[in-house]
Amino acid sequence: MKHFSTATIQAGIAALMVEALGLSAVWAQGSPERPRAPWEMMHEWGAGVLWLMPLAMIAWFALLVVVILLLVRWLGVGSGVRGTSSRTARDILDERYARGDIDQKEYLQRKKDIASE
Repeated sequence: MKHFSTATIQAGIAALMVEALGLSAVWAQGSPERPRAPWEMMHEWGAGVLWLMPLAMIAWFALLVVVILLLVRWLGVGSGVRGTSSRTARDILDERYARGDIDQKEYLQRKKDIASE
């Protein structure tokens, strides 16, 4: 088994604590090679692109809404009874006559009424 010195163990614990707290980026920015403060790290880009973030969030939200609407439409939720097509009055009259719900005299009269409209 390999033995580590106390300084090595302390440095390892410090590195783990910094990483656990999410301070690794802050720690790296404060190095002697780059003495700037962490909040200054985006000054090379300028603030001109920061307005893209809200637009990107809105675009993702809109995409999510469109996908949900298309999925709901594809599944047929809210479309009423499936498989029913729009039938005309003549089709319904023919079906009633074929089933025997109405006699020939009533059928011909209603057929005539439908044709006159």
